[in-house]
Amino acid sequence: MFGLGNRKVLKYSAIETSLSIDVEDTVTCFCRKARRKEKDAGTTEDPKLYLEEAALERQLPELDLRMLVDLPPGLDYNEWLASHTLALFDHINLVYGTISEFCTMTGCPDMTGPGLRTYLWFDEKGKKTRVAAPQYIDYVMTFTQRTVSDETIFPTKYANEFPSSFESIVRKILRLLYHVVAHIYHCHFREVALLGLHAHLNCVFAHLTLLNQRFNLIDPKETEILGDLEAALLGKFYTLSPRPSLRPLLPPMRY
Repeated sequence: MFGLGNRKVLKYSAIETSLSIDVEDTVTCFCRKARRKEKDAGTTEDPKLYLEEAALERQLPELDLRMLVDLPPGLDYNEWLASHTLALFDHINLVYGTISEFCTMTGCPDMTGPGLRTYLWFDEKGKKTRVAAPQYIDYVMTFTQRTVSDETIFPTKYANEFPSSFESIVRKILRLLYHVVAHIYHCHFREVALLGLHAHLNCVFAHLTLLNQRFNLIDPKETEILGDLEAALLGKFYTLSPRPSLRPLLPPMRY
């Protein structure tokens, strides 16, 4: 697990899932049906449990979801990005930590996502390497922790300013965190659901998706693999125009 230093971030309150007590039976039943469909279709794609209606839970009401990402008037754009980036890092890190024991070198020899997507790690010299999912995610979390702890990049002191390249750095962090979320949905959603954390994961995904919709921070080629989840979870109503909002200043959202 990784810490976040002393910068204030958007905090999520504890989520009480409404999933019924027979969640294990529901998950097992769906997996059996999905395997039968997969066998009949002759495909190697894993079943998408996260698209089941019973799994499409989230905890924020409609208005809060939209207001969560709108830039309040008078607030610095980079400061807004920093707060959301830290919150997303915090909660994606926490969610992954709950299922990390199931993400092993043997069970997840490649860093994969839906649609048979495989992610390669690019080192500081631009060399790409194929690594197991737990190693890839460790690289992501280590890189992000080091970056957000760097006072020259994520300043916490009043006199310090954000670098001119700050948005591009945020783009890279969010892209990598998106890979982690995609892997969790693709390979470990069953464990997430059995732990009763699916609503929390969906809320984190909604947060990341709406922030991206508002500020165009992640390449569409990266997000298309979870486009079906985005449509099912958020729907057309939640499509946001890519521009800052002029809403009144809001208190920090909790979810």
